[in-house]
Amino acid sequence: MTDSTRKNIQPDDLRRFCTAAMVEAGLSEEDAALSSNVFVKTDTWGTFTHGTRQIRGLMKNARRGRLVVKAREKIVNEGPSWAIIDACDGMPPSICCRAIQLAVKKAQDSGMCYIGIRGSSHYGAAGFYANLIAENGMIGLSMCNVEPCMTVPGGKSKILGTNPIAYAAPTGTDRTIMLDIATSAVAATKIFAAKNEGRDIPDTWLVDEDGIPTTNPNEFPEKGAQLPMAGHKGYGLAVLVELLTATLSGAAMMSGVQSWVADTDESSNQGHAFLAINVGSMMPLAEFCARIASLSDEIKGASMAKGGRIFLPGEIEWNNREKALIEGISMPEDVLISLRGLAEDSGINPADFNLDLG
Repeated sequence: MTDSTRKNIQPDDLRRFCTAAMVEAGLSEEDAALSSNVFVKTDTWGTFTHGTRQIRGLMKNARRGRLVVKAREKIVNEGPSWAIIDACDGMPPSICCRAIQLAVKKAQDSGMCYIGIRGSSHYGAAGFYANLIAENGMIGLSMCNVEPCMTVPGGKSKILGTNPIAYAAPTGTDRTIMLDIATSAVAATKIFAAKNEGRDIPDTWLVDEDGIPTTNPNEFPEKGAQLPMAGHKGYGLAVLVELLTATLSGAAMMSGVQSWVADTDESSNQGHAFLAINVGSMMPLAEFCARIASLSDEIKGASMAKGGRIFLPGEIEWNNREKALIEGISMPEDVLISLRGLAEDSGINPADFNLDLG
């Protein structure tokens, strides 16, 4: 199916379909609705690697009991400006959305808040949660540790995960400034997408089993390892994420983390971390937003390279979302394949939700 012939998908229709599929798998209406919003909004940003294509794998884990559909997270320790939460192998996106509500409340009272989560698995795009904090007038940070798939400078084996980190800041408009990155050169899902589509990859993404850069994704993840972003810089950031998401929260660390897509019944025990900084505790929010506007104007007003254009962090994603809300989401084929599989697994007809998945 080409872009010219593919019918765009309306976000509300997709959200209803995904919610129904997750309820069929055993999730509560609340958890399914919260999770659908996370994944569909991520798709509207154009971050398809972390959007609705991930639901099928999570629901497979739910059906085998690896993800506990009726689990409810619990606070195991807390103070005025922090909390440690055990996700109890429940549905990560919905648990994280409720954790953000707690972080915002504590930051309103204390000025800032740290939330650490253990006993979890794949939560989607880190940027969604940072943005959720920013929507409450706060600066938000979000991060997650994952199973080792990345080497480090001087090594060749899998040592750390891609360990994504994201931030978002309010601007006084409906568009935050935000950044969501893996600490590897790219997210692993981009390598898997290239593998599924038979494409080569840049030689800065992977090394082979001998530690030599390669353009062939076909033997990963069985052999080889991902490369960190910007060498020692990405490596150092990945360790920071490991410290905040796992070492401090009590989640599994490094080789102790089990891949959420692995064929095993063992818990992933991934860790997440969120930080909320209440701008209004330090200066009037309107003043902060005016300063953000000044910062943005200076960046956007800088001299451009010939034929170039300067984007603020997150601007491309917000442009994508604006278009998707008007025209619908134009899905890549790998996402459509995953959604068709989700429909088949769930016994749900996409046409009942006005969806044409090809």
